[in-house]
This record gives sequence, structure tokens and C-alpha cells, in this order.
Amino acid sequence: MTSPDSQDGLNAIISQIKDQKHPPVHLWNPDFCGDLDIRIARDGTWFYLGSPIGRKPLVKLFSGVLRLDDDEKYYLVTPVEKIGITVDDAPFVAVEMFREGEGRDQVLSFRTQVDDFVIADQEHPIRLEIDPENAEPSPYVCVRSNLDALIVRSVFYDLVELAAEEEIDGVTRFGVWSSGVFFDFGSVSDIFDG
Repeated sequence: MTSPDSQDGLNAIISQIKDQKHPPVHLWNPDFCGDLDIRIARDGTWFYLGSPIGRKPLVKLFSGVLRLDDDEKYYLVTPVEKIGITVDDAPFVAVEMFREGEGRDQVLSFRTQVDDFVIADQEHPIRLEIDPENAEPSPYVCVRSNLDALIVRSVFYDLVELAAEEEIDGVTRFGVWSSGVFFDFGSVSDIFDG
């Protein structure tokens, strides 16, 4: 985790975000052309016909035209075609976190495996899901639209170190602040007692 000493670090990330250009896939409504044997594994690796796609520029290109529709399925979308793909968990993986400021005033940002940057805020919330079978936590941050990034374990540990307890409606909640928003991970007993 990086914690820049000045506003320069946050300004650099904001500049990167502004430079990110993604096609307006939400505006395109092409005909469905079928499914393609492309799968995004839980660790963020893209596969085609069972083999990893090793060319990062190609993965970045595909990730830019990715969309999750109301049917809860993922598609690669262009103005003329819509192709279904498989996503094991989340289409992105947050591999690095940056912090500017401290406590309630801190701003947390994340970098994904395809070098997209996102600042955790009201529009890009952090959430935590607990697997009911094994009590394993899975943290996510919304990257864009309704596309999430699974936060890798090492980054999640850094995130937990920044977490705080807050009293909400008479219950002690555990979560983290970013951009003036408290992201509630749950009650302290739910998180730590399983």
C-alpha cells in the first residue's frame, strides 16, 4: 500500500482516471451473437479456449468493452455484436491500493490488473461478502457501472489495517472510510466471530 506524503499522489491518480477512456457500451444495443469460450478466472486471468491470454493489451481491449446486463450475464459489446463470456467471480481484480490522508478524511484508490484506477466513493463503493459455508471474506470495489473488482488478499489485509469501528444505530460496525463515506463491512461480532 502506498501512502503519498502530499496531494501529488492523489492528483496523479485522478489524472489517470480522467485519461481512462472506455467505449460507451451502455448505449449500444446490438443483437446477441452467441457465447464465446472466454473466461475470466477469479484471479483476473483471461482465458480463451482454455488457454491464458498472455497479451495484456488484448485483455485491456476486451475489458474496455465488457458489460454486465440485467440478466446477470457478462458480455463483450460492440456497436454491432454482443457476445457472452464467463466470469468466475468479478471481472476485475484490485491488485494495489493507495491512501491519501487518514481516518475519516482518507481517500482510498485502487489499481486493477488491467491498470484501471478507481477512487472508492459513493459511486464506487467497497463491499464485503462473507461466504456462508466457510466464513471466507470476499471484498470488492465497484470499478465502473456495475463491474466490480475482487480485492486481492494482500490488499484486503492493508484495507483491514485502515478499518475502524463506528457506532451506527446502537451497533458497533466495522468498516473503512474513503472520500467521506463509511463503507460498512458488518458488525464486529459478525466479522470476527464468523
